[in-house]
Amino acid sequence: MVFDTDSATGPYPIAELRDYTLEPGQRDALIDVFERHLIETQEDVGMAVLAHFRDLDRPDRFVWFRGFPSMEARGESLPAFYLHGEAWRTHRDTANATMIDSDNVLLLREAWSGAGLTGAGARPPVGAAGEDKIRILVTTYSFASPVDAGSLELLRERLLPAARAAGARPLAAYASEYAQNNFPRLPVREGEHVFVWVAAFAGADAYGRYRIALRDSTAWRDAQSELAWRLSKPAEERRLVPAARSRALGD
Repeated sequence: MVFDTDSATGPYPIAELRDYTLEPGQRDALIDVFERHLIETQEDVGMAVLAHFRDLDRPDRFVWFRGFPSMEARGESLPAFYLHGEAWRTHRDTANATMIDSDNVLLLREAWSGAGLTGAGARPPVGAAGEDKIRILVTTYSFASPVDAGSLELLRERLLPAARAAGARPLAAYASEYAQNNFPRLPVREGEHVFVWVAAFAGADAYGRYRIALRDSTAWRDAQSELAWRLSKPAEERRLVPAARSRALGD
């Protein structure tokens, strides 16, 4: 099988949002093996490690986005890496030893054309140290039924502009992908209806100003009020910081 790895900047309309619960104190160990051995080797078989993060509020969580050109490509790339790839065969025991749970995964599709992460940002080299100063907010809305055109319009035309006016820089928006999981050895959450959006902030202070600005935003409150009756539970927010080799997501 030949994989097209020339288009390293996407597009990747299909994505996984992967949120791992790790053994206490093992996040740095997982990130080390991930950044040294499990990024380029995934991209060599046609997927993209779009971004990966430390969770600022949960020290034993590792969060990352993986992208695919299509569901068909996903069904080819995942077995190529996990079943036939030398990198995973060599390093899986080390990686798996850090994990308690790796099944908290949402299978997503860009919410509208061009809304996904592109994988276009520069990636620091192996051995890079430190973390980006930017802060990333990933917000997940869980709906009681499939996210319809009216909900997407509300989110795109009212909620995201209100967030932008308050100081967020929206980077991506996704909704549930309902195609069957075509690599069931890696489970995904099924039967859920979600909208996920990703935003960047220049730093911790910028994020703090954003939270204050939201409290004074009538447009934000109105959009949230109209959205609330459609949801099955309160929104989930992840405050994240990119790991050293994550693709650049902001200034």
